[in-house]
Order: sequence, then C-alpha cells, then structure tokens
Amino acid sequence: MFYDKAKIFVKGGDGGNGCVAMRREKYVPEGGPWGGDGGRGGDVVLRADEGLRTLVDFRYKRHYKSERGRHGEGKNRHGGSGDDLIIRVPVGTVIRDAETGEFIADLTENGQEVVAARGGRGGRGNVHFANPHNKAPKMAEKGEPGEERWLDLELKLLADVGLVGFPNAGKSTIISRVSAAKPKIADYPFTTITPNLGVVRLEDGRSFVVADIPGLIEGAHCGTGLGHEFLRHVERTRLLVHVLDVAGGDGRDPVDDLRVTNRELSLYNPAIGEKPQVIAANKMDLDGAPENLSRVKDIYGDQYDIFPISAVTGSGLDALIYRVADLLEELPLEPPPVVEPLYNVTHVAQPRFTIDREDNCFIVGGREVQRHVAMTDLNNEESVERLQRIMQRMGIDHALKNAGAKEGDTIKIGGFEFEYVD
Repeated sequence: MFYDKAKIFVKGGDGGNGCVAMRREKYVPEGGPWGGDGGRGGDVVLRADEGLRTLVDFRYKRHYKSERGRHGEGKNRHGGSGDDLIIRVPVGTVIRDAETGEFIADLTENGQEVVAARGGRGGRGNVHFANPHNKAPKMAEKGEPGEERWLDLELKLLADVGLVGFPNAGKSTIISRVSAAKPKIADYPFTTITPNLGVVRLEDGRSFVVADIPGLIEGAHCGTGLGHEFLRHVERTRLLVHVLDVAGGDGRDPVDDLRVTNRELSLYNPAIGEKPQVIAANKMDLDGAPENLSRVKDIYGDQYDIFPISAVTGSGLDALIYRVADLLEELPLEPPPVVEPLYNVTHVAQPRFTIDREDNCFIVGGREVQRHVAMTDLNNEESVERLQRIMQRMGIDHALKNAGAKEGDTIKIGGFEFEYVD
C-alpha cells in the first residue's frame, strides 16, 4: 500500500540520574563525595533510505522513544549514554513540526540524517557540588528529560521524469513497457490511484527514473479528483512527459486535454508549468488518432517535441525514451526546491521565564526554569535549597511578588506544584 503522509510522535531518551555516594576506604579519612554522572539520553534520528518507497510503516507504529541514559554509580563511575534510535524514511521525505508547521528537514539523499528529538543530558553526581562550605554534599541532579514532539512526514517522490495526463491516457501502460514496474492496468479512468516508480535502462548504458502520476482532471490544483494528493510528486521531476490520448477516448478532445492539464500544473505550482515537456501522443493504433495528431501538431508543434506512439503495441516508444534520455543529459541537476513551512513561522527571542495567573495559581513557564525543576530531586532538602537559589538569581521570586503572589498561593512549574512562601 502506498502512503505518502504520516504523523508520528518522537521522544529523545531522558538523561540518567547523577549518583550520591561517599568515598569510604580504609586509610582515607573524610574521603568526600564520589558519585558519578548520569549518561546522556539517546537521540531520535530520521535517516533517508533509498530502499523504502512509502510511509506505510508509520501507519502501524506512531510512537518512537529513544533509550534513556544509565544512572551514575559510586566510585565516580559515570553512566553510559543511551543508544540513538534510527528511524528509516524514504528518500524525498519532508519533515515538519506538526504543531507549528515549522520546516525541519528535507531528506533528498540516501543516508542523509536529521536529529528529530535530542536526548536529555545526564545529571551530575554529588562530586560536582562540593565546595568549601559543604565538603560532603548529599545531593545530585536528576537526568534532563529528552525532547518530544509530533512530526508531520510528507513524501515527495524523487524521479527524473514524470508521466502526466488525463486518466486512462495510457501512462501506466507506458511505464510497464519501458521499465520493470508492474502497475495495475485496466480500461477505465483512475485505474492508477497511487504513484508508481520505474527505472528505464537503455541499451547504451544510460538509465533514468520515471514516475507514473495518477491522472489529473480539471480542478486538480484545488484538490478535485486526486488533485493535491499526488501533484506534489511532480515537483521534484526534471522533465515531464505529457501522455495524450489522441484517439479522443471517452469523447474527449486531445487539444483541450493538453491545455487543461498544463493549466492545472501551472495553477498548482508555476515552477511545474515551466518544466521542460515532451508530448507522447498515445493510442495511435485507434481510429481517429491520425486526424487528432495533426491538430495537436498544428497548435503545439512549435512548442513541444511530439512523439506518436502506441503503448499497447510498443510502436514509437524507443524514439520517445531515447529523446527523453538526451534531454535529461542537457538539463542541469538542479537542487530540490526549498520547502517552505506550512504556516508563517516567526522566531522571537524568548524570555528566560514567563508568569501567568489563573485565580490564586501562578504558572511559571520557560524552558530554562522547567529544566532546572525537572532535574531537581524534590525529595532532597539540599537539592530544593539549590533550586530556590537558582530561581532567586533568575529573578523569579521578585517577579512572582510583583505579580501579586501571596503566602500560600500555588505555583506551577511544568508538571510540578509548589506553595509560595514569602
């Protein structure tokens, strides 16, 4: 089954906790703190794999979590880092943040990678908190939580040539003739409802990848028919082969079909309408085709190369594919188009913390303060005192007082609640 869209949840591994331990050895009086650091959590990495052609795997599994770091141990032994989680996606996958629409990556080469969610750093052991005033600290940091987010994945096929045209024009028959692809072929419109890829290999050693795009109809740029579902797959092609039913099947006019399809391509994306194009005048073995071919040549002969073919008999296909191969050699290998965010994303410098009020509850936000709270062992008195000093230095105490916080009010930071004490 072909799937070109998916939504998945990814979470980096949490960091390992730091260790509280003391050095206790014979002949080593007052050995001091000896707790090791926690290991870093593993990242979630998306890697492009040319062996994949669809996002179907993400239909059955949508949640991915990397391995957390190991906890620190006594004798200053540090915990090991968690292993990265590698998620394979097809080449041509565009990755965006599902909540903001922000563009993250466009994986267009085999083996290309992007870190989708970073693992948290490990917590520090108590050896880091020794000072002249406290030579034997009984506190350590907890591991930092890993990043987490929902991602939108969108596959845009990478092919040299795109076969476009109205439904039932013969695109699938052509790709089955010139490559090893075996698409579904039948004598009714919209037989092809998923894109097909095939590799064309010529006797002179040249080869190229061709994509059979499901048929387009008028209004496709607005989503009519299969419209938006598969027009995106034309964006990455370097050359278009416009397959035209010159026999006028189903009462259609080939000249009008050519005009409508080109118009839909341009309305969807003007850059597609400007791509080099050749016309494959198909079904020349049927009645009425020679007359219609003459009309097409009279109107479009000076704009496009026109090749009369019959996909059923194979007549004219060699001339078509050799001309396509020649044109591909002349066309530059342009980089993939820049992918824009789904929405207007603006990056604004974030304050160190924010304070919002709901009745007698004050909500303190901000990544920095939430990270400090998450890495604090709230059951350890020394750790809590250190957190209070950090919040005081950040100015949170002063800001809460100015916001109207009073003795006994509830303060929320992340998933934790505290009671305000003046």
